[in-house]
Amino acid sequence: MSTTEADRTTAAPVAPADPTKHIADPGPLGLAGFAATTFALSLVNAGLVAKSVEPVVLPLALFYGGLAQLLAGMWEFRKNNTFGATAFATYGAFWLSFAFYVWQFAGKIPEAQAATATGVFLLVFTIFTAYMAIASLRTSVALVAVFVLLFLTFLFLTVAEFSGAEGIGKLGGWLGLITAVLAWYTSFAVVVNSTFKKTVLPVVPLAA
Repeated sequence: MSTTEADRTTAAPVAPADPTKHIADPGPLGLAGFAATTFALSLVNAGLVAKSVEPVVLPLALFYGGLAQLLAGMWEFRKNNTFGATAFATYGAFWLSFAFYVWQFAGKIPEAQAATATGVFLLVFTIFTAYMAIASLRTSVALVAVFVLLFLTFLFLTVAEFSGAEGIGKLGGWLGLITAVLAWYTSFAVVVNSTFKKTVLPVVPLAA
């Protein structure tokens, strides 16, 4: 056996490269897509713009809140971030579902059942957001604020659909606007802190 062959047989095995090492943090993208689409729809829900403007939300829901956020979720899976993957993939699917619901089904549901149908749709994501808000307690103060306010947003909008109380729906819209601003802040903070290599905008991590 040659020296080279002996070296190959006795050398310590080389550890495989970390496949996630060169993947950028997808969190800011997911948060930005979520924030932008939530903000646009919440303007309608809060009564700040006319209901007739709502179709402008659909392109955002399909491509920014939907596709971009879903992709962020897939990249979070790659980075082994269970919380981020579950959140972004689900809310990306929420916006895609919302766009498809408004586009294909909302106008076909009898008027007497339309609010109930929308209420059921929102209730599903209210439940999901409730347990994600609990899970967020191990992330950061910024994300806890986003998820708690998002839960309240979904809750008020769901109650408004089932009860027909327009005032509750408008309150849900205002909560959605605040949620969107906080999500934008969190996205901005991660981008700025990563770019400047120091904490410029705090998010206050909670995990030990």
